[in-house]
Amino acid sequence: MDDCIFCKIAKGEIPCSKVYEDENVLAFLDISPANKGHTLIIPKEHFETLIDIPVGLLSKMMKTARKVSKKVEKKLKAEGYNIMMSNREAGEQVVKHAHIHVIPRYKSDDFKLVWTHKKYEEGEMEKYREKLAL
Repeated sequence: MDDCIFCKIAKGEIPCSKVYEDENVLAFLDISPANKGHTLIIPKEHFETLIDIPVGLLSKMMKTARKVSKKVEKKLKAEGYNIMMSNREAGEQVVKHAHIHVIPRYKSDDFKLVWTHKKYEEGEMEKYREKLAL
């Protein structure tokens, strides 16, 4: 896609701080990290969301996320990490090119994942389970 910043990064048109690359996947440091070492993993080909990515490629991306996570713990002495992916506007996706975040975490950091906890009404959970059953 011509105006996609991640496509431009994948093509080498825009520089990045690359931590991993193969023929299908690129991992690089986020320029505005939640914590230092925050890494983005993208498919080199343009796909907008998780469900658009072919399963084999998604597997390669997750294997890369696993490798990056191991390095985050070992080399950055992270006490944990988050693996995140935002999809579509309501999911707070900013760049419309699928990407996985690996965010190093520390007990003392100020990055917080905050959401409200909802409750199901009586019998409502079963209705949702039926809709989502595979």
